[in-house]
Amino acid sequence: MKIYFISALKLTFVMLVCTGFYLLFVLIGSKLLPTQGNAETITYRDQKFYANIGQEFKSPKYFHSRPSAANYNAAGSAGSNKGPSNKEYLETVQKRIDTIKMQNPEMKDTEVPVELVTASGSGLDPDISEAGALYQVKRVAKERNLSEARIESLVKTNTEKPLLGLFGSSKVNVLKLNIALDKLQ
Repeated sequence: MKIYFISALKLTFVMLVCTGFYLLFVLIGSKLLPTQGNAETITYRDQKFYANIGQEFKSPKYFHSRPSAANYNAAGSAGSNKGPSNKEYLETVQKRIDTIKMQNPEMKDTEVPVELVTASGSGLDPDISEAGALYQVKRVAKERNLSEARIESLVKTNTEKPLLGLFGSSKVNVLKLNIALDKLQ
């Protein structure tokens, strides 16, 4: 019995040390980031927005974000927990596809980028792919009476490349893109 107790104490001590080093590593690492581990905030038109939390944009003159299973509520972030074979989930995705195609009739039979019709795991993803933004260019250009080339250039300018060119994929922060869009006019 004494042997097990001593072994358990040793294991507990080792795990406390490992966990402590991990927490210290995360804390120091976060302080090296540009935002120092805090949320990135943007003040626009005397209103404060969090750039790392998805926002809802309904107007056709703005780029639309990824759907949210949490209704864009950061206090209740969650996915739908429905799998790709769930009938209700498939119906929801199909409705979203139909809505996107109706909002972007210029795109006709172009395949809808997946992130425009599926929610992320947290339901608060602030980014869409470059393809997702480019899919919406014609609608936004038409609504704002601007050239498609100008809007497409804005999308390209606001596209974040993968970390070190290797990790992740290109993405566009929808809030930042829409603010840049407002500043265009």
